[in-house]
Amino acid sequence: MNRPLPPLVTPQLAFTQLLSSTRRGARLARLLCVAQLRSWDAPQDLTERAEFVVAELAANAVLHGRLPGRSFRLSLAYDPSPGRLRVDVTDARGDRWPLPHPVSAAPERLHDGGRGLALVAALADRWETLPYPPSGKTVRAELTAQHRE
Repeated sequence: MNRPLPPLVTPQLAFTQLLSSTRRGARLARLLCVAQLRSWDAPQDLTERAEFVVAELAANAVLHGRLPGRSFRLSLAYDPSPGRLRVDVTDARGDRWPLPHPVSAAPERLHDGGRGLALVAALADRWETLPYPPSGKTVRAELTAQHRE
């Protein structure tokens, strides 16, 4: 009896790295993201958007999720066939979850920070925060390549 074989599924490509919870670690996360996506031949638009998303999430992990002596983790999972990328940044501060803040059209005062998650929301298809037991959290962003014809 001949049955058709199931279609081949392109395996998801994955990358994970622990980084120091410092400004240098956040910068390295951004550089590693770009280098890894280029090695996977990810589309340029996806790579550029992912660079900004990783920069913001890593900076938040360093500024708001840092515990002395604890690292943060950058994980990338890329599925080339639909051009879908998942970015996870995990830190040790499960007690401090990010809250989305709406950006007003005419802010009363300009602040130096506080717009990072608005940038992530604008560049990613979606983002969320998940618990990372026993005491951490993961901020996850999903991006899809924009296919132009």
